[in-house]
Amino acid sequence: MYAVSLKERMPGDRLVIGGLNIDASFHRFVETELLPAIGVDSGRFWTGVQSILDDLTPLNRRLLAIRDELQLSIDNWHKAREGNAWKHARYVEFLRHIGYLRTPGKPFTISTKNVDPEIANTAGPQLVVPVNNARFAINAANARWGSLFDALYGSDVIPRDKARDASSAGYDPARGSAVIAYSTDFLDLSVPLKEASHADVVRYTVSIPMRYAECHAELKDGRTVGFADKRRFIGWTGYGSRKSLLFMNNGLHIEIQVDPEHPVGCDAPGHIHDIILEAALTTIQDCEDSVSAVNAQEKTGVYRNWLGLMQGKLEATFEKNGRTRTRRLNRERKFIGIDGSEVILPGTSVMMVRNTGLLMTTDVVLDRQGDEVFEGLLDAIITTACAISNSRQKNQLINSQAGSIYIVKPKLHGPDEVAFVNTLFCQVEKLFELPRNTIKIGIMDEERRTTVNLRECIRAVRGRLAFINTGFLDRTGDEIHTSMCAGPVLPKESIKQQPWLKAYENWNVDTGISCGMRGKAQIGKGMWPMPDEMRRMIDEKRAHPELGANCAWVPSPSAATLHAMHYHEIDVAARQKIIAKRRAASLEDILTPPIAKASELDAETVQRELDNNAQSILGYVVRWIDQGVGCSKVPDIHEIGLMEDRATLRISSQHIANWLIHRICSEEQVRETFKRMAQIVDDQNAGDAAYRRMSDDLDRSLAFKAACDLVFSGAAQPNGYTEPLLHEYRRRKILSLLA
Repeated sequence: MYAVSLKERMPGDRLVIGGLNIDASFHRFVETELLPAIGVDSGRFWTGVQSILDDLTPLNRRLLAIRDELQLSIDNWHKAREGNAWKHARYVEFLRHIGYLRTPGKPFTISTKNVDPEIANTAGPQLVVPVNNARFAINAANARWGSLFDALYGSDVIPRDKARDASSAGYDPARGSAVIAYSTDFLDLSVPLKEASHADVVRYTVSIPMRYAECHAELKDGRTVGFADKRRFIGWTGYGSRKSLLFMNNGLHIEIQVDPEHPVGCDAPGHIHDIILEAALTTIQDCEDSVSAVNAQEKTGVYRNWLGLMQGKLEATFEKNGRTRTRRLNRERKFIGIDGSEVILPGTSVMMVRNTGLLMTTDVVLDRQGDEVFEGLLDAIITTACAISNSRQKNQLINSQAGSIYIVKPKLHGPDEVAFVNTLFCQVEKLFELPRNTIKIGIMDEERRTTVNLRECIRAVRGRLAFINTGFLDRTGDEIHTSMCAGPVLPKESIKQQPWLKAYENWNVDTGISCGMRGKAQIGKGMWPMPDEMRRMIDEKRAHPELGANCAWVPSPSAATLHAMHYHEIDVAARQKIIAKRRAASLEDILTPPIAKASELDAETVQRELDNNAQSILGYVVRWIDQGVGCSKVPDIHEIGLMEDRATLRISSQHIANWLIHRICSEEQVRETFKRMAQIVDDQNAGDAAYRRMSDDLDRSLAFKAACDLVFSGAAQPNGYTEPLLHEYRRRKILSLLA
C-alpha cells in the first residue's frame, strides 16, 4: 500500500472493534451522528464494514499490481525499440496481447433506472467543489440558480471602462446599461417575442384569457405582443407591477424579475431588475482531487460535511466586509403555474459525491494486520450511509427525487476495475439493505486504459451507470506516464493540438451514445480552468454542448450562470441525434503518443516549458503542503489565475520527468529552474498572511522538497499520481507543526 508507516501516523486515540483499529474521532462521528441519522444498528454496521474490507482488500491490491505489471510491460516494449521507426500496428497488437486493450463484446444498451431528470434528460453546467470546505460546498449546491446581471456585471464578459477608476466604489450606470443590453439580447435568443425585442418592452403582463395564463409584452410603440413560442411561459409569482415570470427553454428555467421601483428595474426595459438562470443542475461534492485530507481527523471532517449536506443542516459562518454572514442551503422556489397549480422547483443542485480511487489508503481505520485500509472502500460505505440520511428527511431538501445515490468514481483503469467497483457497491447496498442499483456510478474517463476500453467499462455497470465524463487534465497526465519510455513528449500546449485529444473527446461521446445513454445518463466534459477569464469561456466553452455533452464543469457559481446561456443556445439532445449518425472517432488516433521530434524541442522552447511547469508545480504544492489547501486559484507564470488541483500537478510533474528520462533537460537545469521559480511564487503570494516563503531557506522547506520529489521521483510514481508524495509531505508538515 502507498502509505507512511504506523509510527508516522497522526497522534490520537484509537479503539478496537473486532479486527478493526478505528480512530476515536471517526468512531464518535459514526456512533453519535451518522448511525442515528440512518437508523442502523452499530453492531451490524461495524460487522458489515469488516466484511467488506476483508473481502475486497486483496482484490483491490491485486488490481493495483496489475497496473504496475502492465506499465512495466509497456515501458520494456518501448525501450526495446528505442531508435527504431514507430510501428503503430505492432504497438496495438502488443497492447491486445498483454490484455491492456480488450476486444469489444456484443452491442448493448444500458438499463439504468431511477435517474433524476437533471442527470438523465436536462443539459446544463456542473460544478465540482471540495466538500471539506463548507462554504464552498453550500455555495456550489445553491448555484442551481444564479443572477445573470451579477455574473455579467462582476466578470470580464463585458469589457470594463478603462477610463473609470478601478478602485472607485458604487454602481457604474454605464456598465449596468451594458449588462442590461447583453441580457435582453439573451432573452431575444432564448424566449423571443413575436416580431419584437425585449429591449423595446415597456411592461410585461400576465392574463388568463381562458383556461391557461399567458404572458404578453407592451412595447414602446404601443403594440402588445406575445411570445414566439407561448409554451415557454410556465408560471409566475407576485401581482401588479412587481412580479417574477418563469419560462423554460431546452429544459432550463429562466426567471425574469420585474420591479419598476427597483434601482435597476426603474430604467430597464420592461422594468426588469434581474434575470435568474437555472444554472448548476448538478454538483459534484468532491472527496478526491480538490481535497487535502491526509489523516483521520481531516477525513472525518470530509464525511461530516457530506452528511450535513444530505441532512440539509450544513452551515458556514464567516466574516465579509465587517459583517458576520451564514450560508445555508437554499429552499425551493415556488410559482403559480399557467393552469393555476403550484410549480415547485428545487433550490439546490442534485448532488453527487466523488469518492477516492483505488490507490490511496487512510488511517481512519486499520485492518487486522495494522495496515491502513483502502480509502475508496471506506468512502463507498460512509458516503452512501450519509446519502441514506437524505431520504429520511421530512423537510423539502430531498437530493434525489428518484431515490438514487450518485457516486462518481475517478481514476479507474479498465473494465476489471469498474467491475470491482460494481461489486463494492453491491456489497454496500447489501449492508444497508438498499435495492440493487440504488447507488449509481459516474465513471471518470480519465485514464487511457479506460478510454480505449470504455464500452466494456460501461458494460460492467450497465445497470447503475449515470454518468461518464472526460477529464482531459488527468487523461493527459496518464498519457504522458503510459508513454514515458516511448520518447520525449511535446510541450503541453502542443500536446493539446495532437489528434489523440480530439479523438478522445469524441470517442467518449460516441461510445456513450452508442451504449444508449441518451435520455438515461449524463455525458460530461471537463473543467474551464481560468475563473477570471469568463469572456474567453463564453467564446470557447460553447464547444462542449456542441460536442454533445449534457454537462461541462465550471469553476464557480458565476461561471455556471454564464455557461448556462450556452445550453439555451444549443439543444444538446438534438446535437446528440446528429452525432449518433457520424463515424466513430479513431482508436488509432487515441493510441498515438504525443511524441516530439528533436527539431521541436530547441533550447528556448525547453527552458520556457520548464519555467512554466516548475512555477505551476510550486504554486500548487506550497499551498497543499504548508496550508492543506487541495484546490486553489494559482497564478501562472503570466499572472493568469488557474484553478489547480492534483490533475494539473500530475501533468506538469510527469512532463518534466519525461524530459529528464530522455535527456531533453538535465537534473541541474531543472533544479536551477525550481530555485528561480520559488522566488517568483513567493513574490506572487506576498499578500497571503498565512503563506510561508520557500526561497528564504529551500533546504528546510518541505513544500519545495515535495515539488522537487514529484519530478525527480515522478517516473517511479504509480501511474504518475501525485497523491502518495503529497500525503507523505503534508503529514510530515503537520507533525512538524505539532512538535
